[in-house]
Amino acid sequence: MTNFKSEPMYRYLLILTLCATGGVQAWRTLFDNFAVNIIHLDGYHVGILQSLREVPGFLALLVVYVLLFIKEYKLAAASVLIMAIGIALTGFFPSFYGVVFTTLLMSFGFHYFETANQSLTLQYFTKQEAPLVFGRLRSLSAACNVGIGIFFLLFAPLLNYTSMYLIIAAVIILAVLWAMQYNPTKRDLPLQRKEMVFRKRYWLFYLLTFFSGARRQIFMAFAVFLLVKKFNFTVQEIAALFLLNNFVNYFLSPFIGKCIVKYGERKVLSLEYLALIFIFCGYAAVENKYLAGLLYVADHIFFNFAIAIKTFFQKICDPADIAPSMAVGFTINHIAAVILPTVGGLLWLIDYRIPFLLGAFLCILSFISVQFISGQILKTRHDSQ
Repeated sequence: MTNFKSEPMYRYLLILTLCATGGVQAWRTLFDNFAVNIIHLDGYHVGILQSLREVPGFLALLVVYVLLFIKEYKLAAASVLIMAIGIALTGFFPSFYGVVFTTLLMSFGFHYFETANQSLTLQYFTKQEAPLVFGRLRSLSAACNVGIGIFFLLFAPLLNYTSMYLIIAAVIILAVLWAMQYNPTKRDLPLQRKEMVFRKRYWLFYLLTFFSGARRQIFMAFAVFLLVKKFNFTVQEIAALFLLNNFVNYFLSPFIGKCIVKYGERKVLSLEYLALIFIFCGYAAVENKYLAGLLYVADHIFFNFAIAIKTFFQKICDPADIAPSMAVGFTINHIAAVILPTVGGLLWLIDYRIPFLLGAFLCILSFISVQFISGQILKTRHDSQ
């Protein structure tokens, strides 16, 4: 196994990943307090907004056609730039429709970057390296997010929302413009198909991706909203929670990558979904503020295990299918994501516990599905012989 850290593509993706995840972390840290205290949104409005936020992910399959006009590594950088512009404009539009516009802009940039990021990682690194690369990028992203958390802890009492959004966006834009000067590609890779790819043998990847997107959006839409709405977490407390969360993930993410290499995707994902069943039930039952925060940290830790879905796909796919399949996978991931937050918002109005119990049910279905992983990998190996 080569030293992946010496690869130009690794360094390129590292810079862009830090910008993208740091930007989204800043947006998420501010969003719920911005929504509740400045725009005065309720659970239903937040549900609609979170559903609209996932529309760009649903449209990620269009990346296949965008790649007819722009190289994939350039698309990754341009996408992060668009995301930063969306963040910069957020504070200037303190209304429901204003935040819908800026959120869509931010989300288009982030989702198109993530599609290209996952595709390039699977193309440029081997089956043994890819889990380690994903784990390392998540670890360093967590370290970046720790810095974001410290920034908010120190400056949130001194700055208004508009200033904080602008500062974060400016740093991202400068870093991306610097990265755009470099070409990290190499020419000895399989050419990627520039068309939609749907294959019967990828059915388990599609199913796991769908369930992962569905349960993830329940967490994204309502976990922090629960902390703010029910337990009155402030911006500083949310920032402190994210700080703890990312501190833990900095050390744990590389370990998760090593576990995928050592134990395989089925065991790692089985552990994830078993734990998440109890975590989602905990959200529905918790009455203690600090226990609710602990559940959030645990939830985010286990979300990192989901990189095993991508490395599983790498083991069963045709190498030329990676770019179009990552685009299609992002769309599948967001089919339920476009619908569930709005439905969850309506269910929240009936009883806030219902969306979280729905998340637990989705985790049960996911746990059952991952038991087929080993059989799929063995079948692929047999067919290739």
